Amino acid sequence: MEARRAIRPVGRTLLRDQAYTVIRDAIVAGEIEPGAVVRDADLAERLGLSRAPVREAFSRLVNEGLLESKPQSYTRVTRVVAADVRDAAAVVGAMHELVTRVAVPLLMAADVEIMRAANERFTAAVAAGEVGLALRADDELHDVLVRVSGNRAAAATVARYTPLIRRLERRRFGEGGTCRSAGLHERLIEACATGDVDGAVRVTAEIWRTLADTDDLDTDDLDTDDLDTDDVYID
Repeated sequence: MEARRAIRPVGRTLLRDQAYTVIRDAIVAGEIEPGAVVRDADLAERLGLSRAPVREAFSRLVNEGLLESKPQSYTRVTRVVAADVRDAAAVVGAMHELVTRVAVPLLMAADVEIMRAANERFTAAVAAGEVGLALRADDELHDVLVRVSGNRAAAATVARYTPLIRRLERRRFGEGGTCRSAGLHERLIEACATGDVDGAVRVTAEIWRTLADTDDLDTDDLDTDDLDTDDVYID
């Protein structure tokens, strides 16, 4: 007897995920600034969606710390808070150390070359002041280890908490700082290429310790009682 196939609706889920990605990326990039009020009706119209997937995206972003909501009052973008960044960096760093330890013995030559190419793009983007491209290349480099490790729980944790860290990285870069060091990347890649598990883990820990250093962050950059009532748009 032929097995019956479950028919699952996909449109709503896909729209929710698309709305989530676009809004998340706009927050991380600073296109929607900390403290800005966001309205589901405005964003739904701008994105060409109904309000339902935007509301679902809002709920997810609240859970991930990028939005905060007061029922029947407002939903707004959270501040960049030093403690939140430190906590996120500690968790994400631990996950990267875990996947690095598992992945290094499994890496193929092609995987290492992908990491080298990503670091070349990273270095070029940093030199050109292209923070978005630099962070994308950085993700591509580290995602090789996440992918090869096969640890889906670690991958989900990294995906959830990395945006909180990216907001600070973009801010530092915009103020004349630098993104994660290409030199650290090179050391990580060489350790991976030679199968040096302990060395790769040590460099990974160093990378994330650097990101967790939030002493330069002014946590009073936004009064939490001040609401920006301007309309929010995504280009």
